[in-house]
Amino acid sequence: MLKIRLMAKVEGFLLLFTSCLFLGSPYCCKAQLRFELMQGGQLRDWEHILSPTGIFKLGFFSPNSSTYRYLGIWYSKLPHNPDAVWVANPENPILDASGVLSLDSDGKLKITHNGGQPIVLNSNQANSSNLTASVMDTGNFVLREAGSTATGGEILWQSFDYPGNTLLPGMKLGMNLKTGKNWVLHSWLSNQVPAPGAFKLGIGNENDDQLVLWQREEVYWTSGVWKSGSFQMAPELTRRSDLYQFSFVSNSDEQNFSYSVKSSSTLSRWQLNTWGQILQYTLDPDGTTWQLTFAGPCKTDANYPSASCILPKPSKCRNESELFVPTRGYYNDSNLLYSDDNTSLALSDCHSSCWKNCSCIAYGSLLADGTGCRLWSKGSNFVQNENFDLLYVLTLASGEGMHVFASYLYLPPLSPALQQSINHITYSAILYKKTRTRSPERSVKYLWWIWCIIAIGLGLSMLLLGYFYVTRRKQKLMQGIEGTEGDTTAQARSLGKSKNQFPLFYHLRRTKKASNPFQSFSFSEIVDATNNFSPANKLGQGGFGPVYKGMLLDGQPIAVKRLARNSGQGVEEFMNEITLIAELQHLNLVRLLGCCIQQEEKMLIYEYMSNKSLDSFLFDPSKRKLLDWKKRVGIIEGVAQGLLYLHKYSRVRVIHRDLKASNILLDHEMNPKISDFGMARIFGHNESRANTNRVVGTYGYMSPEYAMNGIFSVKSDVFSFGVLLLEIVSGKKNTVFTSSDNPLSLIDHAWELWKRGDALKFKDELLESCPQNELLKCLQVGLLCVQDQAADRPTMSDVISMLTNDAISIPQPEEPAYCTRKDETRSTFPSDNSEIHSVNRVSITIVEAR
Repeated sequence: MLKIRLMAKVEGFLLLFTSCLFLGSPYCCKAQLRFELMQGGQLRDWEHILSPTGIFKLGFFSPNSSTYRYLGIWYSKLPHNPDAVWVANPENPILDASGVLSLDSDGKLKITHNGGQPIVLNSNQANSSNLTASVMDTGNFVLREAGSTATGGEILWQSFDYPGNTLLPGMKLGMNLKTGKNWVLHSWLSNQVPAPGAFKLGIGNENDDQLVLWQREEVYWTSGVWKSGSFQMAPELTRRSDLYQFSFVSNSDEQNFSYSVKSSSTLSRWQLNTWGQILQYTLDPDGTTWQLTFAGPCKTDANYPSASCILPKPSKCRNESELFVPTRGYYNDSNLLYSDDNTSLALSDCHSSCWKNCSCIAYGSLLADGTGCRLWSKGSNFVQNENFDLLYVLTLASGEGMHVFASYLYLPPLSPALQQSINHITYSAILYKKTRTRSPERSVKYLWWIWCIIAIGLGLSMLLLGYFYVTRRKQKLMQGIEGTEGDTTAQARSLGKSKNQFPLFYHLRRTKKASNPFQSFSFSEIVDATNNFSPANKLGQGGFGPVYKGMLLDGQPIAVKRLARNSGQGVEEFMNEITLIAELQHLNLVRLLGCCIQQEEKMLIYEYMSNKSLDSFLFDPSKRKLLDWKKRVGIIEGVAQGLLYLHKYSRVRVIHRDLKASNILLDHEMNPKISDFGMARIFGHNESRANTNRVVGTYGYMSPEYAMNGIFSVKSDVFSFGVLLLEIVSGKKNTVFTSSDNPLSLIDHAWELWKRGDALKFKDELLESCPQNELLKCLQVGLLCVQDQAADRPTMSDVISMLTNDAISIPQPEEPAYCTRKDETRSTFPSDNSEIHSVNRVSITIVEAR
């Protein structure tokens, strides 16, 4: 182990020297190996502090696939370990690489970053001007007075007093009875979010000589009293007495548990994971592999080790044989019990909610960072697909093995009522089989055949009954017996004759309830809300059809988009918007409240935006004056955040494909919300682009690779965003002019001014004041977004960083798309007078790809 430590230190110097000599790295002079932070010094995002022998490293990092930055400590030059052992700012993530750790003249360790308040790590103020901060080989980050000895002076502050989810040798769990200091481990919310999660581990009350694990402040598990060198109810915690020395101190001063290693060559850590399990890691003597053992409250199932491991609570409808097994896939009928976008919810919270609800058969995280909850009910149709999210699906364990709950999830599509019948009989048969006591006088094999015959006969009977029930119910629906308004048969036919569409329509008709945010409104409700589609209530007219303002009986204002019979947007786009936007939740995305289907009528009901769409302000000379620079910047950043969510943080990656000013709605505070997802496409998170023979969108906003070749990706939306940004800054439409006196499009105009150095002339003449540096930044970012090659365009996360972070160096843009192909562009795109050429109306343009 000593050899490993020396090699780690030497390898670090060799790597730095080689990089500087051969790569000419711009940071070679800055990113030197450091072993301490002196008073007045700084540690920037790309720099690190090593422990004396290089075992531990301190610096800024992003946990797993997160884009946020945290200051933390992790093992250096050792086998990969999933998490940092300590995080300084778990509840205050840094949005970009602007973080700087400094030790100021007052002795304060603090993290500064762009766009936020400083994060102070130590509250005490030191009078000395000779302080240092360093990482010890124990993994402890300490602040102390510099001394002549190797250990320095008195420790003024240490990270061991502020544990996260990891217990290292020498750390304490418990409390200082004199100072009131409490040493507690906190689980992470998810593997991307180190903020305190659902579980914490520590010592119970005073004079309570045992470890206690809490789940959301309720006692979840106890170790039993410490006696004779181990815990009475959890001896597995201290079984490695050959490697470790365990200690439990209980006196008038303090009460704590800790452990130490008997040999300096032993590396170890304990971790409290997100499920409340205590994981014990030990590095093999060869220094290449971490050995992992589980201890504490919950043991994994040998057959399904990946199943969620939570101590089951008593329930009237659950039993100990039920497991939730992680499986990748999705539910295509959107049969959600509910979803909660609370970012303080961990997966274990989702499990608890699902366990309490007898109708719940699956759960998963709502947000891409592993927080929030989604729960699905019985009857949901699960499609297994490795390209989608990891969901926890209910599975039953029995004496003969494991049974997937609701096995119809893998059968061909059936009607909802028939699926529920199959589900009911299958689940009942399994539970009945488990609860019966077998007679010792009969052989196990004989009883097994008896139960199989009974189950098969019972299942076939229920299938036949279900079939006749569903057939009869369909007949009643088609005859209008149930009293729904209008002709249900015509409603179903208006959505198309596909067998896969009718169950979704049927589902929407029957799930109008308070727990479901998406509703199916009756035609009479919409007629009353819009005063029979009064012209006075009409908000606008687009390619989809007219849009009306309405008021529901409870006083909620709504916007009703009514599909015109001659609209180019048909059944596919209508269903696409229903199934997609109802699942998306973000501040900068418009909320779809529901739909209405009545014979030939198809309507979408949205939340009402009092300021209508952006184009109604931006291209109206009288109203454009209301858009000052601050409002315009807020709209630009809001649209960017909405697109970033669609591209990266939503449940699935979404390409909008029709981003334009008329599809940006404004609420009463002028906050932007992206709308109209009829043309959107869903991608798996491992997909980068696709090709289509059906090009949809609006001329002037479509990227060249999409308009010419039908190739689209997230960079297609980036191009549209760039056009929109240029329109917001200039107050002009991106129209392809055909008149001889002005042959330039808005992109051409912006590029010409940028090349000449007259970029400030691009500003909207109605803007009274505008910071020049912000205007130039917006124009530069806009030109980067509309570059000819998709690979050259930035991602939306890059766009947001460039717009919000003054410290980031923005690259120079290359020549934009269409500028070098003016003749081709004019011959390809229709003129302003063409019927199908629509730039800023609420419409959809459809052409065939070349």
